[in-house]
Order: sequence, then C-alpha cells, then structure tokens
Amino acid sequence: MKSSKKFIAIILLLISAQSFAATIKVVTTLTDLKSIAELIGGDKVSVTSIATGYQNPHFVDPKPSYIMNLSSANLFVTVGLDLETGWSPQLLTSSRNPKIQKGAAGYVDASENIPLLQVPSSANRGEGDIHIYGNPHYWLDPLNGKIIARNIANGLERVDPANKSYYEANLKAFNDKIDAKMKEWAAKMAPFKGSPIIAYHNEWVYFETRFGLHIVDFMEPKPGIPPTPSQLVKVIDEVKSNKIKVIISSPYFTTSSSDVVAKQTGVKVLTLATSVSAFDSIKNYFDLFDYDIAQLTAVLK
Repeated sequence: MKSSKKFIAIILLLISAQSFAATIKVVTTLTDLKSIAELIGGDKVSVTSIATGYQNPHFVDPKPSYIMNLSSANLFVTVGLDLETGWSPQLLTSSRNPKIQKGAAGYVDASENIPLLQVPSSANRGEGDIHIYGNPHYWLDPLNGKIIARNIANGLERVDPANKSYYEANLKAFNDKIDAKMKEWAAKMAPFKGSPIIAYHNEWVYFETRFGLHIVDFMEPKPGIPPTPSQLVKVIDEVKSNKIKVIISSPYFTTSSSDVVAKQTGVKVLTLATSVSAFDSIKNYFDLFDYDIAQLTAVLK
C-alpha cells in the first residue's frame, strides 16, 4: 500500500512538473505590455514586468533579478522606439538567453505596425530628449492596444504554435472589449473635444489625438528639461489667456512647478496614470483608461 501511494505521489509530481514546464514564461518591459500579454496568453503564460506602473520607463536601474527572469524567459516584449534604450539592451545581453534576443522567435517589438506620431525629420539633441523613431508612448491610445495585442499573439504563436487557436480566441475577445470600451470612452470624452490642457512632459500625444484634446504647452521647456522660471511665466500666461482648467502629469514627476502655476491661476493639477498599476485601482489595460478618463472629465466639467 505504501509503495502504491509513493508511486501515485511521484506520478502527480511529474504531471505537475510537466504542467509547469508547459507554461510560457513572458517578460515585458512595462506593466501595460504585461497586462495585454496576460489577457492574450491566459492560463498558458506566466508574465512579469521589469518596470513598475509608477516608474519612469526611461529610467530603470538594472538589477540581477531582472537578468535572472530574462535568462529563463520564452518571450520578451518591449515597447521599442528607444524608450528603454538606457536599460533594456543591457539586460537582454546579460541574460545570455538566445531565445529572446532581437531577431529571435521569442523577441517581440510591440511597436511593429503602430502608426507613429511625432517622428522627427532630424535628430537634434539640442531640442531635448527627442525620440528619433517617433513618440514611444503609443500604448496611451487604446486602439493601439489592439496592434500591441496582435504583436504579442504573434510572438506567443511562434514559441507555442500548438496553442495558436487559444491565443487567437483570446485576441478576438480582447479586440471586442477594446471596441466596446472605446465607444464608452469616446462618448465620455466627446463633450470636451478641443479642450486646451497643459502637460508636464510630452507623453500624451496619442491620448490627446485619440480623444480630441489640445495640449497647448508643456511644463518642460523641452522634453526632459526641468521647468524653468521663464517657462513657468509662459505657462501662467497661457493658462490665463486660454482659460485652461488642468495640468496633467504622471506619478514619477514632481508637481512642485505645476503647483506654482496652480497657485497663480487656479488651474487643477492632475496626476494621471501612464501605465497599468500606477495606482492600486488600475489592475489591467482597460482600467488605465477608465481611471484617466474619469479623472479628466471630472475636472473638465
């Protein structure tokens, strides 16, 4: 009897090990990509994100734990367009995992086929932190989420072709929900089309374009350059002359300069989420837009 029980226990362990081995390990650079990968991969994947939702995605300190995760990953998903250029290539190289290097089946550039905005005609670093391939914050247009999801599905199907139909079914469900939510979000934002706003940093152009807002100026005089006294004077004048109601920023930027403008003009300083998990209530990609639109419409009313 004891030997029989021992045999059964061994079989169960083997089944468990096989099940674990069958799980596709995905590592993403951002939480937004993590959320979409989880929605497409379902119970076939385990997904971790390197950056947090409240962290500036341009600046992430490489840690040994990130390299460990990447070393055993089946799929790596990056925003691309040089957003993570200061840390992602270094981590990938250090992982020594040939399956997820650029050009390999397990490498996914989520920007593929994205209609890019603000692609510069020349790279002039005197203009601040200019992204030479275009503005990389494209996930802040929910319809671009469908393109990201397609790219991730393609990657999963390359490394796990046996479950292609499963990933395709999840992709369809994701796209259907985006379409349904987009009607809801567009209806909520429609009364505020053309509303002038100030942004701290140039990371909202895809959101602005999708929902018909008008970013008049930025707190930063140039991308990546902290606000200067002359820029504050300029913004204060713009807020007053355009009757601007809100300055939008992100969790990783200080609001001290925006607060100066608010004190002079009465404008509302609003910290929105640029990524999933920026705040506790934002659990997935859909929550991201639910949150930001609710915050914005409340102020613009």
